[in-house]
Amino acid sequence: MADTTNASQPPPAPHSQEQTAAAADKPAFRYFRPPTAAQQPRTELPDHYFDVTPADVRAQQASLIARRDALQNAPLRTAAMREAEDKKRRARWPQTTIRVKFADRSVLEKTFPSSDKIKSVYAFVRGSLREDVKPIKFVLYQSPPKREYKVPDPKVRDLSLVELDLAPSSVLMIKFEDDRFNHQDAPAPLDPSILALAEDFPAPPVFDVDPKVDKDDGKGPSASRPRVNLDLSGKKDEGGERKYPKWFKLGPK
Repeated sequence: MADTTNASQPPPAPHSQEQTAAAADKPAFRYFRPPTAAQQPRTELPDHYFDVTPADVRAQQASLIARRDALQNAPLRTAAMREAEDKKRRARWPQTTIRVKFADRSVLEKTFPSSDKIKSVYAFVRGSLREDVKPIKFVLYQSPPKREYKVPDPKVRDLSLVELDLAPSSVLMIKFEDDRFNHQDAPAPLDPSILALAEDFPAPPVFDVDPKVDKDDGKGPSASRPRVNLDLSGKKDEGGERKYPKWFKLGPK
């Protein structure tokens, strides 16, 4: 009898092999050039962007009440309960994306398993530096509030990325022991092979100048949502007078 085992299996799709090859050629990291003024326009956001709807206020109030009740009614957690919570977080975020920002605002990005320690991030960054910079010590930190992630620190060394609250993604700043590389005008001291793969930052979101309203009947997306202005700084009218919400005005009644 002829062997029909291989005949019954469909041949692999050509596109799947191409996708596998493309994934193998794709670098395991990304390097973003420092953003330019054109990429980060300093335009003022429209006033309606800061308007808060009654639904927003109710949702925020409900969130605060739920958080207060959870803190007041939370039972004492045992070590087993904390381990179960950590295991649940690791299952939820199996990978952690770390962005390392240099003094010139360029960013080196890589995704790590959430079970990795911070030393894996240090090893990746050090391996990406120029040969003459690799011996120079550096520290990775977050700010504000400032928190340094030093490998010798036992409170950092023995914890995974998810246990350090870096999952699912975080931005870390880098500070070198040699202050020459900590100035904004100093380019990131990365290996030329890294710099050759530099790409621009993704374009920032664009905000509409005004909400879309039907000029015929004055109805539109914003007309169906009553808005409550909670801007405590007040706004100026055409005459230059600063306006405040009625509930914010103080004085004798």
